[in-house]
Amino acid sequence: MRNIFYLFIGVLFFSACSNDDYEKILPKNPALAVQIPENFPAVNAAYYTNTPTEFGVALGEKLFNDKRFSTDNSISCASCHIQSHAFADDKPRAIGVANREGIRNTPPIQNLAFMKFYNWDGSKLQLEKQAIVPIITHEEMDSSLSQVIAKISKDEDYTALFIKAFGDEEITSDRIYKSIAQYEYTLISANSKYDKVVRDKTETFTETEQQGYEVFQQKCASCHATALFTDQSFRNIGFPLNTNTNETGRARVTGNLEDYMSFRVPSLRNIAYTAPYGSFGQFNTLKEVLDYFDEGVLEADNLDPIFKENNNSIPLTEQEKEQLIAFMHTLSDAKFVSGK
Repeated sequence: MRNIFYLFIGVLFFSACSNDDYEKILPKNPALAVQIPENFPAVNAAYYTNTPTEFGVALGEKLFNDKRFSTDNSISCASCHIQSHAFADDKPRAIGVANREGIRNTPPIQNLAFMKFYNWDGSKLQLEKQAIVPIITHEEMDSSLSQVIAKISKDEDYTALFIKAFGDEEITSDRIYKSIAQYEYTLISANSKYDKVVRDKTETFTETEQQGYEVFQQKCASCHATALFTDQSFRNIGFPLNTNTNETGRARVTGNLEDYMSFRVPSLRNIAYTAPYGSFGQFNTLKEVLDYFDEGVLEADNLDPIFKENNNSIPLTEQEKEQLIAFMHTLSDAKFVSGK
């Protein structure tokens, strides 16, 4: 009887040691040292409740590139958000499963940690809540989180990463959203020639670039403001209308006719990589955009005052257009788009 008692105590002891050892060998998941440019606006408040970690970001990047997120396993987030295009693509409208065409141009994914709104119409206020949109949208992935979780739940690589990122292997919608957001928070572009000239003082503009910068300050900077080159406002700037009757711009979110065909002002960073331009790819080149502004935009009751007060246009000479394009090319961050 005494031997059985000691055997029982021994089992408990070794079990306890095993549990302790297991807890000790769980990998640490340190926060990443994300470089926040000092001249950038403050980060979105949600960032502080979901700060990027080593394994959270690794998991998010894997999820971002996984085609099993789509109903037919044909596309991933990265299929439309291509790094060489500043995480946009080269199509007028996004193309989803079965070659279904969306109603809008794929937005670039850069500097999202500093944004107040997500999607062209600002339908999401937190990055962690944005990923569900392409997953369930018929024209994009046409899937569901339950389908995605079922597909990846038996993947040993995911099991290991969820343990490292969250402490156990449970795969939940919330953890998927958080991981993808953590990865996207790290996609910071702040290493363009413009940054090296204005912030770092390590390069200088050419004469044409400097003249373009001066034209930009006079005619563009009120909307394309801050180091993000967007004031994050929603404006109707009189672009050609989308023929898709489901498109109403910001009004889809607010239900307010005053927001009809208003869209979030896009950042001009890496704009040389993100053609075509406009909410549904109306323009193939930057020159076409500037020509349109110069020649006159569509009239609308809620047309932005900048245009209304200037006969529905932003007058530009051919030389100014050339100079502006030269300046906008200084916003290209080659390291960001190459990943090197």
